[in-house]
Amino acid sequence: METLEELTRAGRERLYPALTNPNWLVLRRRRQLFQDWLKTIGERELVVLDIGGRIQPYRKLLEGRIKRYVAIDLRQTALVDIVCRAEEIPLAGGLFDLVICSQVLEYIEKPQSVIAEIHRLLKPGGCLWLSAPSVFPRDSDEDLWRFLPGSLRLLLRQFQDVKITAESSSIEGLFRTVSVCLVMFAKPAFLGSLLRFVIVPVLNLCAAILERVLNSSNDQFCPNFSAFAKK
Repeated sequence: METLEELTRAGRERLYPALTNPNWLVLRRRRQLFQDWLKTIGERELVVLDIGGRIQPYRKLLEGRIKRYVAIDLRQTALVDIVCRAEEIPLAGGLFDLVICSQVLEYIEKPQSVIAEIHRLLKPGGCLWLSAPSVFPRDSDEDLWRFLPGSLRLLLRQFQDVKITAESSSIEGLFRTVSVCLVMFAKPAFLGSLLRFVIVPVLNLCAAILERVLNSSNDQFCPNFSAFAKK
């Protein structure tokens, strides 16, 4: 089992990614989106459910606002409270002010069952923060789905005040995909490390500069979308 130190380090890297991280572009944008959405919830303390909460990167954003934090996952870690499937969470309905479900739906056979469970567990007026991949290489045998804005709206049709936002432009998405593939498919392993520390930062910076110069709104090659929804 991973140590608490390892989990904390992984969560910190997810929340504040290094420039050498191939996912730097989308991870920093996701953090900014979640921070903006937190401002819309008000100042009250929150009862939070983290689905897929093995490392809990976004918990830190809620510091000073947490009344209770419950994390579920299929894998037991020092941070997981309940080991269970996201489709069948053994908790009473209407308990939570906020549910976080980041990069989980792509592994679920029936994503709508997870969304229905989230809707059941939220209090009236409670909110969902969701992120899901759109363009990304398959990274495991358990990987099943990719999601476009239309499919996310369909999944979230029970909710009101649904906002779906691209985590990058197509320009950034292209550079990010190149970075991920370079590191993922590099052989031997030391070549992947070399590319990560030499080439990936250059690609990340080039993408960020190009995006600032061109200010593109095209998201057809966006690798991830985030969604905010209110019950």
